[in-house]
Amino acid sequence: MSSATTEADEARARTLPPAPPGSATATAATATAVRPPRRTVDWRIRFAVLSAVWGFSFLLIKVGTGAYAPFQVTFGRLFFGTAVLAVAMAVRRDRLPSGLRTWGHLTVAAFLLNALPFSLFAYSELTIPSTLAGICNATSPLWGMALSLVALSEDRPTRRRVAGLGIGFLGVLTVLGAWQGFSGLDFSGTAMALLASLSYPIGWIYVRRTLAGSSHSHLSLTGAQLGLATVQLAVVTSLFTTVPDSFPLVPLLAVIALGVLGTGLALLIQYGLVAEVGPTTAQMVTYFIPVIATAAGVALLDEHLAWNTPVGALIVLVGAALTQSRPKRT
Repeated sequence: MSSATTEADEARARTLPPAPPGSATATAATATAVRPPRRTVDWRIRFAVLSAVWGFSFLLIKVGTGAYAPFQVTFGRLFFGTAVLAVAMAVRRDRLPSGLRTWGHLTVAAFLLNALPFSLFAYSELTIPSTLAGICNATSPLWGMALSLVALSEDRPTRRRVAGLGIGFLGVLTVLGAWQGFSGLDFSGTAMALLASLSYPIGWIYVRRTLAGSSHSHLSLTGAQLGLATVQLAVVTSLFTTVPDSFPLVPLLAVIALGVLGTGLALLIQYGLVAEVGPTTAQMVTYFIPVIATAAGVALLDEHLAWNTPVGALIVLVGAALTQSRPKRT
């Protein structure tokens, strides 16, 4: 449930001159503003809405894959999400990025941050509960911290962050029931969900290395990225699936909601949050997603919840929070 935004915004912000608290320096689109535009809805409310939308996305994936092939669900998600961003770009009169190199980097980012993880999550939920998929998504900061130590020289390890990494993966083992020999666990589905969460930080690091200095706006880059991912899934879907004989209404509405709300609208809300409160605060939404995904799966899909699932999820979130801690700067 991510885009080429948060890490790129953080890196982009480092290239800008120091600014007072609350100034809009998080994205290229707002780099020239002194303060973010005043919002009619408080950022805390939008933060809660974003948490709920992304938390319920795993339930919507489960409902959608009940009637349509995973690639079809992912294509629908990307198509309707791109449509929302296209409308937003038209309203704001924002143009698509220019330059062949930029489009080349965006093509890779679209695959790593959208096409690949969205498809893996859709396939994983054929065999694992949406609650487990949501918890696997929360391991993304753990993967990110481990990869950044190798790929990003400016991310130096601290005792707290290394401890968070160890605690986080201990939580993963708790969720999976390692002491029981992983009995009853679907390895393929769980592996796909974990690989999906791994794909996000790989994409973030790639974007940070290639697009962090781009002068194009956040909305322009994200809209182009999502459009490219839609094209990628259009090709894959046409090659590996057939047109459904029927279109059941509830799963179809789930796919539409997944695209319009869980992808398009969610990215616009995230964009506003990053511009207003900064990427560090905005990315904390990651810690609420598994809680909402678990509650939705149990309450609405009657998914079974063993004691080790919420306990392990809590340990994962604690570890993830520690890996995101940074030393205070004067």
